[in-house]
Amino acid sequence: MERSPLTMMIFVGILVGGAQAASFRFLNNCTSTLWVATLAGAGTASLPRTGFELGSGASASLKAPPAWSGRFWPGRAAQGDPRGPSNIECGGAAGSPPATLVEVTLGTGGGADFYDVSLVDGFNVPVSVAPRRRGGGCRAASCPADVNAACPSELQVVGSDGTTVVACKSACDAIGDPVFCCTGEYGGAAACRPTVYSEVFKRACPLAYSYAFDDASSTFTCAAAATATAGYLVTFCP
Repeated sequence: MERSPLTMMIFVGILVGGAQAASFRFLNNCTSTLWVATLAGAGTASLPRTGFELGSGASASLKAPPAWSGRFWPGRAAQGDPRGPSNIECGGAAGSPPATLVEVTLGTGGGADFYDVSLVDGFNVPVSVAPRRRGGGCRAASCPADVNAACPSELQVVGSDGTTVVACKSACDAIGDPVFCCTGEYGGAAACRPTVYSEVFKRACPLAYSYAFDDASSTFTCAAAATATAGYLVTFCP
């Protein structure tokens, strides 16, 4: 499944033709409040809430209409204003990296769902996504480690205290060289290879995307029929 920058959209088809809405439950196991954003794909309806506050230990659920497309990502106050984002309802706007992404593509009928956790746009909060009905090879995709602890200095985002690393940029975002962005002569799976920076991400979170074409060990599948009614659980700080 092809990865794209945070400003791009992935498309998520949900059981059209008499299908039920799919549910996503969000659980915050982190010690601080998070602000969760959702982004719908072009031409599809936004979810009932495009952003919401999620306190430590709290949970929330959203239902996605048939044929919805989108992704989710967390933010926290340490990345900016300690009061949190000034506009929790994102109104369909894309966020600014670095952010840990959850990406899901739901199949239809007898097809398969595809889902992953991506660090292609950097890292800020550990996260996992898992079908709520297991079995049939359905497993969790996750990045449970604190990547900030291993973040190279040139990729670090430091909080207002001047010392705490609150997020880790991608090398593409921090440096901008095509070799890190998989653009230009490095576009495509054959030319875009792991780098010293993506390998930092991969060592910390072997099951997450570390660069744009890290498909082999990072894309997970589950039978669409298994998740049509049970949905997915997205856990922050799993």
